[in-house]
Amino acid sequence: MSIQSLHKNLIKKKLTISVAESCTGGLLAHNLTKLANSSKYFQMGLITYSNQAKIKILKINKNIIEKYGAVSKECCKAMVQNLSKISKSKINVSITGIAGPGGGSKKKPVGLVYIGVKKGKTLLIKENKFKSKNRNSIQKSTVKAIIKTVINLI
Repeated sequence: MSIQSLHKNLIKKKLTISVAESCTGGLLAHNLTKLANSSKYFQMGLITYSNQAKIKILKINKNIIEKYGAVSKECCKAMVQNLSKISKSKINVSITGIAGPGGGSKKKPVGLVYIGVKKGKTLLIKENKFKSKNRNSIQKSTVKAIIKTVINLI
């Protein structure tokens, strides 16, 4: 499951993709656009890192963030659904999590990452608990998990 394989499939199937990233800070968008001809499928990448950006740009209801937190399946779901409305892409991906090394708690440890993928009527929200406490490793593992999920979906 590689970015090259995803790249070929998106082009072959004439699918478009957009992403809303938080804890990966643009790493997914970077991976999706590093190969030539990525403009055939990549539409937009939003890095909505702060709660304010999630509310202002993605139009996440602030009550969701206040009640469940930015790192929650509820926030991840709202992110991917709202991105879908904004981008009109065939595939939309959202990421919110705690890449560390700080910021974790017992309830929400470092390595907790929610991934949302929406394709048509199909909506997947996956909770991942990456064991590493290394920020870079968590970000890379998140991108790999998304590539695998999207390839399996298409």
